[in-house]
Amino acid sequence: MHLNHQDAAGVRLIAHDTLPSTNAEALRLAREGEAGPLWVTARRQTAGRGRRGNAWSSEPGNLYASLLLTDAVPPGKAPELCFVAALALHDAVSHVAPTLLAKLELKWPNDLLIDGAKFAGILIEAETTQSAPPAVAIGIGVNCAHHPAGIPYPVTDLAACGSAATPAALLAALSGAMQARLQQWDRGTGFARIRADWLARAAGLGGDIIVRLPDRELTGKFETLDRIGRLMLRLPAGTLEAITVGEVFAPSLTPTRRASPVALGSSPGQALPLSGGGNGES
Repeated sequence: MHLNHQDAAGVRLIAHDTLPSTNAEALRLAREGEAGPLWVTARRQTAGRGRRGNAWSSEPGNLYASLLLTDAVPPGKAPELCFVAALALHDAVSHVAPTLLAKLELKWPNDLLIDGAKFAGILIEAETTQSAPPAVAIGIGVNCAHHPAGIPYPVTDLAACGSAATPAALLAALSGAMQARLQQWDRGTGFARIRADWLARAAGLGGDIIVRLPDRELTGKFETLDRIGRLMLRLPAGTLEAITVGEVFAPSLTPTRRASPVALGSSPGQALPLSGGGNGES
Protein backbone atom coordinates (compact mmCIF):
# COMPACT_ATOMS: atom_id res chain seq x y z
CA MET A 1 0.00 0.00 0.00
CA HIS A 2 1.29 3.46 -0.81
CA LEU A 3 0.43 7.13 -0.81
CA ASN A 4 1.10 9.63 -3.58
CA HIS A 5 2.64 12.98 -2.67
CA GLN A 6 3.83 16.08 -4.51
CA ASP A 7 6.20 17.44 -1.89
CA ALA A 8 9.65 16.03 -2.69
CA ALA A 9 11.02 19.43 -3.72
CA GLY A 10 8.80 19.54 -6.78
CA VAL A 11 9.40 15.94 -7.86
CA ARG A 12 6.58 13.38 -7.66
CA LEU A 13 6.87 10.86 -4.84
CA ILE A 14 5.34 7.44 -4.28
CA ALA A 15 5.86 6.45 -0.65
CA HIS A 16 5.38 2.80 0.28
CA ASP A 17 5.29 1.19 3.67
CA THR A 18 7.12 -1.96 2.50
CA LEU A 19 8.79 -2.91 -0.76
CA PRO A 20 11.20 -5.64 -1.78
CA SER A 21 13.49 -2.94 -3.29
CA THR A 22 12.89 0.69 -4.22
CA ASN A 23 15.18 0.30 -7.25
CA ALA A 24 13.26 -2.74 -8.46
CA GLU A 25 9.96 -0.91 -8.02
CA ALA A 26 11.21 2.17 -9.87
CA LEU A 27 12.36 0.06 -12.82
CA ARG A 28 9.09 -1.87 -12.80
CA LEU A 29 7.18 1.41 -13.09
CA ALA A 30 9.41 2.42 -15.99
CA ARG A 31 8.55 -0.81 -17.82
CA GLU A 32 4.89 0.07 -17.37
CA GLY A 33 5.38 3.48 -18.96
CA GLU A 34 6.30 5.76 -16.06
CA ALA A 35 8.25 8.68 -17.48
CA GLY A 36 9.91 10.09 -14.35
CA PRO A 37 11.46 11.89 -12.69
CA LEU A 38 9.89 10.10 -9.77
CA TRP A 39 11.00 9.26 -6.24
CA VAL A 40 10.05 5.85 -4.85
CA THR A 41 10.55 5.35 -1.12
CA ALA A 42 9.84 2.65 1.45
CA ARG A 43 9.83 2.62 5.22
CA ARG A 44 11.17 -0.93 5.02
CA GLN A 45 12.70 -3.13 2.31
CA THR A 46 12.52 -6.90 2.32
CA ALA A 47 15.05 -7.46 -0.48
CA GLY A 48 17.25 -4.39 -0.41
CA ARG A 49 20.44 -4.96 -2.29
CA GLY A 50 23.79 -3.36 -2.75
CA ARG A 51 26.81 -3.48 -4.92
CA ARG A 52 27.89 -6.91 -6.26
CA GLY A 53 24.56 -8.39 -5.15
CA ASN A 54 25.06 -7.87 -1.42
CA ALA A 55 21.78 -8.14 0.48
CA TRP A 56 21.09 -5.54 3.14
CA SER A 57 18.78 -5.49 6.14
CA SER A 58 16.40 -2.57 5.68
CA GLU A 59 14.35 -1.95 8.80
CA PRO A 60 12.22 1.17 9.45
CA GLY A 61 13.93 4.33 10.63
CA ASN A 62 16.39 4.79 7.79
CA LEU A 63 15.99 6.31 4.32
CA TYR A 64 15.40 3.93 1.42
CA ALA A 65 14.77 5.88 -1.77
CA SER A 66 15.21 5.63 -5.52
CA LEU A 67 14.99 8.36 -8.13
CA LEU A 68 13.72 7.13 -11.49
CA LEU A 69 15.01 8.95 -14.57
CA THR A 70 13.91 8.01 -18.08
CA ASP A 71 15.30 9.24 -21.39
CA ALA A 72 17.48 11.72 -19.50
CA VAL A 73 20.82 9.94 -19.53
CA PRO A 74 22.90 9.75 -22.72
CA PRO A 75 24.39 6.35 -23.61
CA GLY A 76 27.48 5.57 -21.59
CA LYS A 77 26.88 8.38 -19.10
CA ALA A 78 24.85 6.53 -16.46
CA PRO A 79 27.91 5.59 -14.32
CA GLU A 80 28.59 9.32 -13.82
CA LEU A 81 25.32 9.54 -11.89
CA CYS A 82 26.97 7.82 -8.93
CA PHE A 83 29.14 10.92 -8.43
CA VAL A 84 26.17 13.24 -9.03
CA ALA A 85 24.10 11.39 -6.44
CA ALA A 86 26.95 11.29 -3.91
CA LEU A 87 27.38 15.05 -4.13
CA ALA A 88 23.63 15.61 -3.81
CA LEU A 89 23.50 13.40 -0.72
CA HIS A 90 26.52 15.19 0.75
CA ASP A 91 24.70 18.50 0.14
CA ALA A 92 21.50 17.19 1.76
CA VAL A 93 23.19 15.77 4.87
CA SER A 94 25.15 19.01 5.25
CA HIS A 95 21.82 20.87 5.19
CA VAL A 96 19.92 18.74 7.73
CA ALA A 97 22.95 18.05 9.95
CA PRO A 98 25.31 21.02 9.54
CA THR A 99 27.37 20.05 12.59
CA LEU A 100 28.55 16.97 10.69
CA LEU A 101 29.83 18.87 7.65
CA ALA A 102 33.50 18.76 8.66
CA LYS A 103 33.27 14.99 9.23
CA LEU A 104 31.61 14.07 5.91
CA GLU A 105 33.59 12.43 3.11
CA LEU A 106 32.85 10.64 -0.14
CA LYS A 107 34.36 7.17 -0.61
CA TRP A 108 34.94 5.95 -4.15
CA PRO A 109 32.81 5.02 -5.86
CA ASN A 110 29.57 4.92 -3.97
CA ASP A 111 29.65 5.48 -0.20
CA LEU A 112 29.42 8.36 2.26
CA LEU A 113 31.41 8.39 5.48
CA ILE A 114 31.27 10.19 8.82
CA ASP A 115 34.66 10.17 10.56
CA GLY A 116 35.65 7.25 8.35
CA ALA A 117 32.56 5.12 9.10
CA LYS A 118 30.07 4.32 6.34
CA PHE A 119 26.53 5.57 6.82
CA ALA A 120 25.15 5.73 3.27
CA GLY A 121 25.46 3.96 -0.07
CA ILE A 122 24.31 4.42 -3.65
CA LEU A 123 23.29 1.86 -6.28
CA ILE A 124 22.78 2.89 -9.90
CA GLU A 125 20.84 0.44 -12.07
CA ALA A 126 19.83 0.86 -15.71
CA GLU A 127 17.36 -0.94 -17.93
CA THR A 128 16.57 -0.67 -21.61
CA THR A 129 13.58 -2.27 -23.31
CA GLN A 130 12.19 -2.11 -26.83
CA SER A 131 8.90 -0.64 -25.66
CA ALA A 132 10.12 2.08 -23.26
CA PRO A 133 12.84 4.76 -23.07
CA PRO A 134 16.06 3.90 -21.22
CA ALA A 135 15.45 3.97 -17.48
CA VAL A 136 17.90 4.60 -14.65
CA ALA A 137 17.19 4.08 -10.96
CA ILE A 138 19.40 5.95 -8.49
CA GLY A 139 19.05 3.97 -5.28
CA ILE A 140 20.09 5.62 -2.03
CA GLY A 141 20.22 4.11 1.44
CA VAL A 142 21.04 6.25 4.47
CA ASN A 143 21.42 5.06 8.04
CA CYS A 144 19.40 7.69 9.87
CA ALA A 145 18.33 5.94 13.08
CA HIS A 146 20.36 2.73 13.21
CA HIS A 147 23.06 0.71 11.49
CA PRO A 148 23.67 -3.03 11.17
CA ALA A 149 25.90 -5.02 13.46
CA GLY A 150 28.49 -7.56 12.41
CA ILE A 151 29.79 -5.56 9.44
CA PRO A 152 33.53 -6.10 8.82
CA TYR A 153 34.27 -2.38 8.47
CA PRO A 154 33.26 0.74 10.45
CA VAL A 155 29.60 1.76 10.10
CA THR A 156 27.47 4.37 11.82
CA ASP A 157 24.22 6.32 11.55
CA LEU A 158 23.16 9.93 11.80
CA ALA A 159 21.52 9.51 15.20
CA ALA A 160 24.65 7.95 16.66
CA CYS A 161 26.56 10.98 15.39
CA GLY A 162 24.21 13.43 17.12
CA SER A 163 21.77 14.25 14.32
CA ALA A 164 18.01 13.89 14.73
CA ALA A 165 17.35 14.15 10.97
CA THR A 166 14.38 12.02 9.90
CA PRO A 167 14.12 10.16 6.59
CA ALA A 168 11.40 12.60 5.48
CA ALA A 169 13.50 15.68 6.23
CA LEU A 170 16.52 14.15 4.54
CA LEU A 171 14.52 13.20 1.44
CA ALA A 172 13.14 16.73 1.12
CA ALA A 173 16.65 18.15 1.20
CA LEU A 174 17.98 15.40 -1.07
CA SER A 175 15.37 15.95 -3.77
CA GLY A 176 16.22 19.62 -4.08
CA ALA A 177 19.95 18.94 -3.98
CA MET A 178 19.60 16.22 -6.62
CA GLN A 179 17.84 18.60 -8.99
CA ALA A 180 20.64 21.14 -8.56
CA ARG A 181 23.40 18.57 -9.10
CA LEU A 182 21.64 17.07 -12.14
CA GLN A 183 21.48 20.56 -13.63
CA GLN A 184 25.19 21.01 -12.92
CA TRP A 185 25.94 17.65 -14.55
CA ASP A 186 23.80 18.63 -17.58
CA ARG A 187 23.49 15.15 -19.12
CA GLY A 188 27.23 14.66 -18.86
CA THR A 189 28.48 17.92 -20.35
CA GLY A 190 29.20 19.21 -16.84
CA PHE A 191 30.94 16.12 -15.48
CA ALA A 192 34.28 17.94 -15.18
CA ARG A 193 32.70 20.22 -12.56
CA ILE A 194 31.07 17.25 -10.82
CA ARG A 195 34.43 15.47 -10.77
CA ALA A 196 36.18 18.50 -9.25
CA ASP A 197 33.51 18.90 -6.56
CA TRP A 198 33.66 15.18 -5.76
CA LEU A 199 37.45 15.22 -5.42
CA ALA A 200 37.20 18.17 -3.01
CA ARG A 201 35.22 15.88 -0.66
CA ALA A 202 37.03 12.59 -1.34
CA ALA A 203 38.15 10.25 1.41
CA GLY A 204 41.71 9.00 1.15
CA LEU A 205 42.78 11.23 -1.72
CA GLY A 206 46.57 11.40 -1.84
CA GLY A 207 46.97 8.58 0.66
CA ASP A 208 47.66 4.87 0.57
CA ILE A 209 44.67 2.60 -0.06
CA ILE A 210 43.91 -1.02 -0.84
CA VAL A 211 41.69 -1.76 -3.82
CA ARG A 212 40.01 -5.15 -3.90
CA LEU A 213 39.23 -6.40 -7.39
CA PRO A 214 37.31 -9.58 -8.25
CA ASP A 215 40.54 -11.54 -8.74
CA ARG A 216 43.24 -9.65 -6.83
CA GLU A 217 44.12 -6.80 -4.47
CA LEU A 218 46.23 -3.76 -5.25
CA THR A 219 47.95 -1.37 -2.87
CA GLY A 220 48.94 2.12 -3.89
CA LYS A 221 48.28 5.83 -3.61
CA PHE A 222 44.87 7.29 -4.52
CA GLU A 223 46.09 9.92 -6.96
CA THR A 224 42.92 11.27 -8.62
CA LEU A 225 39.91 10.41 -10.78
CA ASP A 226 40.33 10.38 -14.53
CA ARG A 227 37.97 12.24 -16.85
CA ILE A 228 35.38 9.43 -16.77
CA GLY A 229 35.51 8.79 -13.02
CA ARG A 230 37.93 5.89 -12.78
CA LEU A 231 40.12 5.79 -9.68
CA MET A 232 43.76 6.35 -10.62
CA LEU A 233 45.98 4.26 -8.37
CA ARG A 234 49.74 4.94 -8.27
CA LEU A 235 51.34 1.54 -7.74
CA PRO A 236 54.58 1.08 -5.75
CA ALA A 237 56.46 0.57 -9.03
CA GLY A 238 55.36 4.04 -10.14
CA THR A 239 52.84 3.07 -12.80
CA LEU A 240 49.24 4.27 -12.81
CA GLU A 241 46.40 1.75 -12.73
CA ALA A 242 42.89 2.85 -13.79
CA ILE A 243 40.29 1.16 -11.56
CA THR A 244 36.81 0.86 -13.05
CA VAL A 245 35.20 -1.46 -10.50
CA GLY A 246 36.54 -2.31 -7.06
CA GLU A 247 36.24 -1.92 -3.31
CA VAL A 248 38.46 0.60 -1.56
CA PHE A 249 39.77 0.30 1.99
CA ALA A 250 42.28 2.01 4.21
CA PRO A 251 45.22 -0.36 4.75
CA SER A 252 44.28 -0.87 8.40
CA LEU A 253 40.61 -1.61 7.69
CA THR A 254 40.63 -4.31 5.00
CA PRO A 255 37.84 -6.79 5.83
CA THR A 256 37.93 -10.49 5.11
CA ARG A 257 36.20 -11.70 1.96
CA ARG A 258 32.55 -12.68 2.22
CA ALA A 259 30.35 -14.43 -0.30
CA SER A 260 27.52 -12.36 -1.77
CA PRO A 261 24.19 -13.94 -0.76
CA VAL A 262 22.19 -12.51 -3.69
CA ALA A 263 23.07 -12.49 -7.39
CA LEU A 264 22.51 -9.31 -9.38
CA GLY A 265 21.13 -11.47 -12.15
CA SER A 266 17.96 -11.89 -10.11
CA SER A 267 17.16 -8.25 -10.73
CA PRO A 268 15.68 -6.87 -13.96
CA GLY A 269 18.09 -3.96 -13.70
CA GLN A 270 21.81 -3.97 -14.32
CA ALA A 271 24.29 -2.53 -11.83
CA LEU A 272 26.78 -0.35 -13.64
CA PRO A 273 30.56 -0.02 -13.31
CA LEU A 274 31.61 2.89 -11.07
CA SER A 275 28.30 2.58 -9.26
CA GLY A 276 26.82 0.54 -6.48
CA GLY A 277 26.64 0.86 -2.74
CA GLY A 278 23.17 -0.12 -1.75
CA ASN A 279 19.59 0.90 -1.50
CA GLY A 280 19.52 -1.07 1.70
CA GLU A 281 21.45 -0.34 4.87
CA SER A 282 25.04 0.76 4.60
